[in-house]
Amino acid sequence: QVQLVESGGGLVQAGGSLRLSCAASGRTFSSYTMGWFRQAPGKEREFVTAINWSGFSTYYADSVKGRFTISRDNAKNTVYLQMNSLKPEDTAVYYCAADGYSDIYNLRAPGYWGQGTQVTVSS
Repeated sequence: QVQLVESGGGLVQAGGSLRLSCAASGRTFSSYTMGWFRQAPGKEREFVTAINWSGFSTYYADSVKGRFTISRDNAKNTVYLQMNSLKPEDTAVYYCAADGYSDIYNLRAPGYWGQGTQVTVSS
């Protein structure tokens, strides 16, 4: 069982940066593929990025590639999402996710979700 708690969301102007954190409970954190998803108002939840258990492999949606960076610290049971050059269309609730079976390219239905953190980018 894994519990995920996101933090770091907020209001930022376009072009600014935010860093999200996701603290995980559970002794098996280091074996999980971790990811971030987001859901904008009136839209379906979409994949943003994923990172493998070691942190050496990452995968990004085209919409955030080159602007967002995912990383993890297994000693702290935490995964991060550094978001730079933010755009108004990045406004959404961001969810941390974990899965013990999927690889970073197939993280479609994670087994565990956080409660979400709001990111709002003003123009």
